[in-house]
Amino acid sequence: MSTSPVVQNDQPPIVACTISRDVQNFDLLIEDMESALGDSWGDLSFEDAPAFLSQPDASGLQFVTIAMDVEDEDNLPAISEVIAVAKAANIKVILIAEDVSPSALHQLLREGGDEFVPYPLPENELARAIERVLTVKETPVEENGKKFKASGDKSGVIIPVHGIAGGTGATMLAVNLAWELANIDKEDPPKVCLLDLDFQFGSTSTYLDLPRREAVLEMLTDTESMDSEAFTQSMLTFEDRLHVLTAPTDMIPLDMISPEDVSRVIEMASRNFDYVVIDMPSTMVEWSQTVLEMAHVYFALIELDMRSAQNTLRLKRALQSEDLPFEKIRFILNRAPGFTDLNGKSRVKRLADSLGISIDVLLPDGGKPVMQSVDQGAPMAHTIGKNALRKEIVKLAKSIHDVNQSDATAAKA
Repeated sequence: MSTSPVVQNDQPPIVACTISRDVQNFDLLIEDMESALGDSWGDLSFEDAPAFLSQPDASGLQFVTIAMDVEDEDNLPAISEVIAVAKAANIKVILIAEDVSPSALHQLLREGGDEFVPYPLPENELARAIERVLTVKETPVEENGKKFKASGDKSGVIIPVHGIAGGTGATMLAVNLAWELANIDKEDPPKVCLLDLDFQFGSTSTYLDLPRREAVLEMLTDTESMDSEAFTQSMLTFEDRLHVLTAPTDMIPLDMISPEDVSRVIEMASRNFDYVVIDMPSTMVEWSQTVLEMAHVYFALIELDMRSAQNTLRLKRALQSEDLPFEKIRFILNRAPGFTDLNGKSRVKRLADSLGISIDVLLPDGGKPVMQSVDQGAPMAHTIGKNALRKEIVKLAKSIHDVNQSDATAAKA
């Protein structure tokens, strides 16, 4: 049972409100609001909310939860008005949605929704959403203690990393390669960003122990109005050195983002960073061609197994049949045989010959410490700096940087 939004003398001050067509349709929301706030919350209808939120009585509100289901999709203009009035009053907005279409939900997030929680509410998820909206601070991205300024005058090297089969280590390589590039020159460190374009199962945030943010989805679904500031504000930093665009908080369809959206994001990243490392989904989608065409070099991770061999052939046939730049792809063999494993090295050569490809980089098996490093949410340089796999990634980063520096020097000459 909800309380009235009008503050009574014998009641605690109202700090939040639910706003819905009928809050009784969301009994779990009522329970969670009472659990989180006791009697310090009220209830409003979509019709009454704009007028109340504009009154002085609403000055003490910290956030509102807007609860909607599929029946409310015909009422989006009224809900959008509620969000606009709340944001004008500096009140945070949490969207609670049941069976609402992705397009409707994304529209409301773009218009100012701060958090989204699905209904029925997962256990403790509302409390966590409340904590996030009340503690988030909109501060500039910082670098080495200084405000990061998006220069917009760079032409960064674009390096996608793609796992040809599941578990080949693409995210591991993307995260650690980006970190090594960011630290390759202690005197003049390049600016590096890591883009997680695996919108459904992207885990760069897990590898670096970074929170996911709703701002990512807001930016991705409104790239036409994106500028350098909006782009950098949607990112997080790891140790003030590596800038990361995490995957969105919630799983979204890979094709919800258009090739034009992806192109704008990568172009913006390239204009503001020296290196743009992209963690790709293993699935090929409409905008995969966009990334391949924009890439300077495209790393494809494989293993010494039949899955990788068959998928590599499929990829090769698909790209060549569409006359796409297959030559940009550089194959990297993860968990490669050691130097003393002559039989293993022979298998690597037979694999390359049978597929008609060149395997340019051999990464050794780093063993269990690699996965333990992931669980600690830190690059291998922090946790297993002397691991053979980490050393090979350092060599790869140095090779990329040396080539880029050489090309830059030649361009100036």
